Amino acid sequence: MTSTSTGLIAHVGQSARRLSPMLLAAPLLALSALLPADSRLLCALLAIIVLGVPHGALDGEVARDVVRPRFGRTWFLVFSLPYLTLSALVLLAWHAAPLGTLAGFLAASVWHFGSEDAAAGSLIDKLVRGGLPIAVPTLVHPAATALVFATVAGQRFDGPPLWLDVGAIAWAALAAFWALRIVISRRGDWMPVVALVLVFVVLPPITGFAIYFVCVHAPAHTAELIGSTVRGRRVQSQRSALLLALPICGLTLLLGVMLWPFYVGTVPDRLLALTLQGLAALTLPHMMLDLWLSRQEAAQTQTNHSAS
Repeated sequence: MTSTSTGLIAHVGQSARRLSPMLLAAPLLALSALLPADSRLLCALLAIIVLGVPHGALDGEVARDVVRPRFGRTWFLVFSLPYLTLSALVLLAWHAAPLGTLAGFLAASVWHFGSEDAAAGSLIDKLVRGGLPIAVPTLVHPAATALVFATVAGQRFDGPPLWLDVGAIAWAALAAFWALRIVISRRGDWMPVVALVLVFVVLPPITGFAIYFVCVHAPAHTAELIGSTVRGRRVQSQRSALLLALPICGLTLLLGVMLWPFYVGTVPDRLLALTLQGLAALTLPHMMLDLWLSRQEAAQTQTNHSAS
């Protein structure tokens, strides 16, 4: 057996183990693409909420290890107040400046997805992987993608905004360069990228995003916490991750219910706007927490090296 085939088998095995609890979601979501538009949209959004959101709810567990030793029993209040304040500001921004907030959300998503899905990769790896869930549907399904973003931003688009088209084309050029470099060097983890491109080409944008978010992004983030000895030390398995995420996940769902009356339109459209605006609202404090912790860990590492 060649080293290439051995590596391929190892990659498939590792991916299957990491994604095993979510494997059933992918074919079910793919089959949901055969349903009428509203039913298809509801299936994708429910998958994002029920199976995807809990991984972000582990932020409380990550913060607990750092904040609780300093503030004791009040640690959750110290963590949650700034977190919820940033989230509220993002939700307000959706109403005050929807187009600017949409652009900022998509840009932040590219960096967030890339940083977590290709944490050890180069800047090009991060941009290619992070931009894929946005750029591919924009290029392949422009009308459907524009409709999603128009619904979320409460605007009317005839097609994707010019800046989004330009960004998607720039991503395609960068992805072509990335692929050429892999072909020449014969090194690089290209299989997940090709698989995701096919998902977004074949399926409607939100269905494709649900598969990516639920079956790739969320499990990767959870697996990173399980394997970490620094962050979320009580997260030791997928079962413990789920149980520890439940309280904050429940609070998130409760906030969503409270915000529901402020959204208008059909039930699928309201849920789409609330879900994606909510993801945007949670992404900013999530990224800020990650940045702060990364700096704290880097400073601690440097201190340890200096002491030794």
